[in-house]
Amino acid sequence: MTERLVNPVQPKLTTSKKKFLKGIAHGLRPVILIGANGLTPAVSDAVEEALSHHELLKIKMAEDDRDARQAMINALVEQTGAQIVQSVGKIVVLLRLNVDSELAAELPK
Repeated sequence: MTERLVNPVQPKLTTSKKKFLKGIAHGLRPVILIGANGLTPAVSDAVEEALSHHELLKIKMAEDDRDARQAMINALVEQTGAQIVQSVGKIVVLLRLNVDSELAAELPK
């Protein structure tokens, strides 16, 4: 397995970039499901690994409480260095580009 290096400088997500990424994310299935146990270390590790491989990641949360979901999202962003592309209901889309990212080259200017 080749280890991908995370780009330390993530692009500023402008409206046009978010629109482009939302279009891609629309067709994605959630890669990570955060269940009743919430944000455990195992879930955090899985999100980290998934971001390293996929860069654009859709996550579904089982939590009904909006504030608890937002706290989990904030914790994930802080732990992984990812950016929030979109958060609707129980679904969040995160982005963290790799150094050799093809997705970064496709992003609108």
